[in-house]
Amino acid sequence: MTLTKCLCCALLGTLLSSASFPASAEEFLLRPSDTVQLKIGDVPVNDAKAVTGEYVIDGQGYISLPNLGRIKIAGLTLTGAQIVVEASYRSHDVYSSPTITITMGTVHRWVSIGGAVRTPQNIAYKPDLTVLTSIDSAGGFSSSADQEKVRLVRADEVMIIDTKKIRANPSLDIPLEPGDHIEVPREETPLVGGRN
Repeated sequence: MTLTKCLCCALLGTLLSSASFPASAEEFLLRPSDTVQLKIGDVPVNDAKAVTGEYVIDGQGYISLPNLGRIKIAGLTLTGAQIVVEASYRSHDVYSSPTITITMGTVHRWVSIGGAVRTPQNIAYKPDLTVLTSIDSAGGFSSSADQEKVRLVRADEVMIIDTKKIRANPSLDIPLEPGDHIEVPREETPLVGGRN
């Protein structure tokens, strides 16, 4: 191995360890199943077309890139992942000075709140988001909300949550994950004379 490659590998290791911490509270750490958009510049046009695109991080935290192979980006920030991919292309002598831009796909980084809330909406995911804080962010319950049968949908799982119990004991509040959906049902009107 040449001295240049040794130095590049050492630099890559340093970048990996330093890039694994968020640059700010607003920058998320990438995780398996996240979708990212990757653009490459300062390379031949045909190569830019082949590399630029959407990538899903696999279960081990890797994406597979043309002319490079698998690169681990889970656990890194977007900025950290850009640095690692650029350094990898350089250290493997694929491109001398590529410019990488990685942006986050939106589908996995939102929590949707619907039903009997004042302002149904998608809310940007934050690590401290819970069932109650998300409902509060959507303007709180509407007057017709059934607060004892709130549905939390996560992938194929549905949980029925009694938010009145959570208000009485905040430690029961459930942390949310990106992609969660909260649905607040309306209270059923009591039957009068056998009819609604």
